Amino acid sequence: MASVELRGLTKRYGDLAVVNDISLRVDHGLLVCLLGPSGCGKTTTLRLIAGFVEPSAGEIAVGDRVVSSPARTLPPEQRNMSMIFQSYALWPHMTVAENVAYGLKLRKIAKPAIAQKVNAMLATTKLDALAHRYPGELSGGQQQRVALARALIVEPETLLLDEPLSNLDANLREEMRFEVRRLHDEYRYTTVYVTHDQSEAMTTADIIAVMNAGKIEQAGSPEEIYERPRSEFVARFIGSSNVVKGKARDAEHLDVAGMPLRCVGGRLTTGAETALSIRQHEVHIMETRPDGLVNMLPATVMRNVFLGNSRDYMVALVDGTTLRAVAPPDLNVPQGTEVWLHLPPLRCRALIG
Repeated sequence: MASVELRGLTKRYGDLAVVNDISLRVDHGLLVCLLGPSGCGKTTTLRLIAGFVEPSAGEIAVGDRVVSSPARTLPPEQRNMSMIFQSYALWPHMTVAENVAYGLKLRKIAKPAIAQKVNAMLATTKLDALAHRYPGELSGGQQQRVALARALIVEPETLLLDEPLSNLDANLREEMRFEVRRLHDEYRYTTVYVTHDQSEAMTTADIIAVMNAGKIEQAGSPEEIYERPRSEFVARFIGSSNVVKGKARDAEHLDVAGMPLRCVGGRLTTGAETALSIRQHEVHIMETRPDGLVNMLPATVMRNVFLGNSRDYMVALVDGTTLRAVAPPDLNVPQGTEVWLHLPPLRCRALIG
């Protein structure tokens, strides 16, 4: 195993910087997710790490070895990396066991050793009963396990995964998230995992690097990214936050719709236009204003949708700003009702990064 470090990594196509001066360190044995919308540069970053694309600037180091720079790029076959593609890329004419053994045969390992390693890997990935089937006889989840087994068996320093679950249906995708994490915990390869699915990233990752327009907006643990977003983009992309804009009254309070809201997350600059984020489930709807609570805003219910285990509200402040709130199913407030919103101060995070 080895660490992976990106240092000022840039990839340009003409005047367009698809990857724009990003730096990130992944310590050995960790799983990092590159998370972001389509076109943000995450797959290009993965292809740069794999050696399929040469950088325009910056460098990539694996352990103490520089594998990519504008001066020299080590070819993929010399990087001791395994990559799993969105399409699985299994050999259709080979059985499960033969697909898994393929990388070992290329390395000219002795047949008895191959058989022993393949049997152990098939047992670990719960494929031993399917060893003699062909890919066309397998479900999507089973094919994904074969791709994982084939990548893991060659004992790479680094494992790269490019949207590996995107072709699966929703239920199977959820199951495979935990399978990917289980196998990572068992083998502890340094892993870089590309996805646009925030739930996938939250389930599997030690570190999430949120990308936008070729840059890393924020990198940290799933808890840090969710609880302490530093930008409006991260707040909106992770966890469906409300983002409310206003003017700073002092170092801790933001004027929103004519009312002061106390925030955490950093000192505000008095008079500056600033935004705060608050999760939808942390906005509390009250039909009357209770005494003693701060961070209260008058609002009007614009929409009330029953979702079974919750209700999804859209409410409008007096200046027309809209917020969404998730409430218990038994809180049934009709459209057009005037209500009070409580935004707990510790849940209002100033976005000043």
